[in-house]
Amino acid sequence: MNEHPHIIISGGGTGGHIFPAVSIANAIKELRPGAEILFVGAEGRMEMQRVPDAGYKIIGLPVAGFDRKHLWKNFAVLVKLARSQWKARKIIKDFKPLVAVGVGGYASGPTLKTAGMMGIPTLIQEQNSYAGVTNKLLAQKARKICVAYEGMEKFFPADKIIMTGNPVRQNLFGHSITRQEAADLFGLDPAKKTILILGGSLGARTINQTLTAALETMRAHPDIQFIWQTGKIYIEQVKQAIVAFTGEAVRHPHITAIPNLYVTDFIKDMAKAYTLADLVISRAGAGSISEFCLLHKPVILVPSPNVAEDHQTKNALALVNKDAALYVKDAEAMEKLIPTALETIADDNRLQALSSNIARLALPDSARRIAEEVLKLADNV
Repeated sequence: MNEHPHIIISGGGTGGHIFPAVSIANAIKELRPGAEILFVGAEGRMEMQRVPDAGYKIIGLPVAGFDRKHLWKNFAVLVKLARSQWKARKIIKDFKPLVAVGVGGYASGPTLKTAGMMGIPTLIQEQNSYAGVTNKLLAQKARKICVAYEGMEKFFPADKIIMTGNPVRQNLFGHSITRQEAADLFGLDPAKKTILILGGSLGARTINQTLTAALETMRAHPDIQFIWQTGKIYIEQVKQAIVAFTGEAVRHPHITAIPNLYVTDFIKDMAKAYTLADLVISRAGAGSISEFCLLHKPVILVPSPNVAEDHQTKNALALVNKDAALYVKDAEAMEKLIPTALETIADDNRLQALSSNIARLALPDSARRIAEEVLKLADNV
């Protein structure tokens, strides 16, 4: 057994890729404290800040995504891809990893492809119910493929697949936060039902537009509370809309003059937000869905239409088909989302059924299970 294995973890772009990557790294360090872990991300993407914040070194590649709508614009992308593969080769030669792990995102493609060509064992973690093009290509050389949904044999060789689930943020579990403590953070009432609205770390335009148009409806339901994470891209627009609606200046941090509404660009303490939430409204990213399953949270999913292969809709339907979540199409959100949320939050039996059904889909200890597979590969080199 190698007590000091060198391991590369590559990927990022969104919190949905970064949080699992950091969770896997933490699990590896718990199992093998002497392990040396190097992250490889994409220059200018959020992993370049979030990974160092978590205590790990990261190197960025000059990689970018393909423009699927304007193919003629991809010459520069191809040049960046070639440069990224060259840089990945140098990183691997210098760091000498025993294993390379890919979690999805722009950087994982060139990193794992290069590692495979250099004879380094690779493991990919496919978070979604519908595999992306990059992972399907990387699967040809991958030794292990960790998945979170049933039926992935249609994308990958069955003998490589391991059902592990998706790693989530560890700080969401094992705490003793009370509902009162959670309510105090947001300046809300612990006795009232609360809807948590999430659009991801960057934000979701349709969800934000729908909530902005529903300010009067929210104010007209003082018995229901709303915690609204707008994402950093949309916070100023939302602030302006609330000021225009209420006629009152912005206050910080509870920026709204509507007493039952708390608005922020990013929720740092998600454990408290989840503790207070009786119902969640969210995009259908794989990482978020895994959190809802493990926390037994009733959820209304509004899949983003702007993702490859429409994989968020497929993620959502995997739950909806088991009556473990509700589903509102992005195109119908303005009309249906808030009425569906208010109807659901008022129905205790429905909330309990959704909570029970989504709990059955939870796969705990995912990060540790993936870390064990990574270390097995390292020990067999």
